[in-house]
Amino acid sequence: MTLYPAIDLKGGQVVRLKRGDMAQATVYSAEPGAQARRFAALGFPWLHVVDLDGAFAGRPANAAAVETILAAVPGVPVQLGGGIRNMATAEAWLDRGVRRVILGSAAVKDPDFAMLACRTWPDRVAVGIDARGGMVATEGWAEVSALPAQDVARRFEDASAAAIIYTDIERDGMLGGVNLEATLALARAVRVPVIASGGVASLNDLVALAAVAHEGIEGVIIGRALYDGRIDPAKALALVAR
Repeated sequence: MTLYPAIDLKGGQVVRLKRGDMAQATVYSAEPGAQARRFAALGFPWLHVVDLDGAFAGRPANAAAVETILAAVPGVPVQLGGGIRNMATAEAWLDRGVRRVILGSAAVKDPDFAMLACRTWPDRVAVGIDARGGMVATEGWAEVSALPAQDVARRFEDASAAAIIYTDIERDGMLGGVNLEATLALARAVRVPVIASGGVASLNDLVALAAVAHEGIEGVIIGRALYDGRIDPAKALALVAR
């Protein structure tokens, strides 16, 4: 199981939100590149980067900060989401060194583009499914659709998607524990590997996810629990290594 430390970008700074609310942003660093280097030095094998402003705007808004991250850790694969709504934007980021792009709103609002991207770049496109009450949310989580998360996930089973990143919005940034039941149900429902996100608060969450990783859970994204010191990076990495 892969651990993905999160670097969420707002106004060029590293922040964490509560339930996706841009008004509830805690700033953790003004230097995204330095934060990326810290995570890489700790031994994390991937970085999960989100352009929060871009997710709302529908186009990249923190490109300079992302470029700083890519330059700071050239040997560490980065998956990037937020504001990627067309082939040109996806291709531009992949050409610049992003290992994997994440399509969230586009997977719901423009599935033809999302499918084409997955098939054009096999295993380099992840589908981000962010759910509130089991229903998929879009536009930086500002809009909730009438589509169940599992229905959207099933659309991409045969599209060569690298992974499905499943986020429980109600838990994101709240340190209330991962939604294991919903994450596991999604992993069992599709053949695409699932990455858990939202609510991870302690090593206990990682233990619970690792115990069912064989059922299709490829990894987990960790945010506030790392920044607040609730999860010791060395212990977390040792746990998943076992």
